[in-house]
Amino acid sequence: MPIIDNDQSLLTEFETTYVRAISGKRFANYIIDLICFYFMLFLAGLGLGIFFPQSLDFISGGSSFGLVERIVGLVLFALFMFAQEALFNGKTIGKLITKTKAVNLDGSNISSYTAFLRGLSRAVPFDAFSALGSPPNPWHDKWTGTMVIDEKRSADLSVDIEAQ
Repeated sequence: MPIIDNDQSLLTEFETTYVRAISGKRFANYIIDLICFYFMLFLAGLGLGIFFPQSLDFISGGSSFGLVERIVGLVLFALFMFAQEALFNGKTIGKLITKTKAVNLDGSNISSYTAFLRGLSRAVPFDAFSALGSPPNPWHDKWTGTMVIDEKRSADLSVDIEAQ
C-alpha cells in the first residue's frame, strides 16, 4: 500500500476567475428577453382569442393602459425571467445567445429560490435603470448576491491562469 504524504495533493488545485459581463451584453440580454416576453404574450393572447373569443371583449374593455395593467405586466415579466433562470440553470434566452450566465458571487450556480428572488426583484420599477454603470450591478444582482458572468471570457481567463 503506497504511503501518501499529507503535503502532496492528489488533485491539482486551480483558481477560477469570473469575469462580469459588460454592460453591452447585459443590455442585449434585456432586449432579447423583452422581445421573447412580448412574443410569449402575443402567443398567449392569440391562444385566448382562438379558444376563448369571449375573453377578448373583457380584455379590450378598457381603453387606457392603467396602473393595474402595468403591475400585472411587471409581475408576468418577473415570473417569465424566474422560470427561465430556474429551468436553464441561471440562463435566459438572452443569456444563452450572449453566452452569459447568472451565478452566485462565489461562482456557484444559482438555486431556484435565488432565481425566484431575482425575478421578483425585476418587478421593482426602474430596476432596468439600476444597471446603468460600469460594471453593471443592477438591484436584482445586489439584492440577491448574484452577478452575471461572461462564460467565454471567464473560461479563457481560467485557462490562462492554469497555464502559468
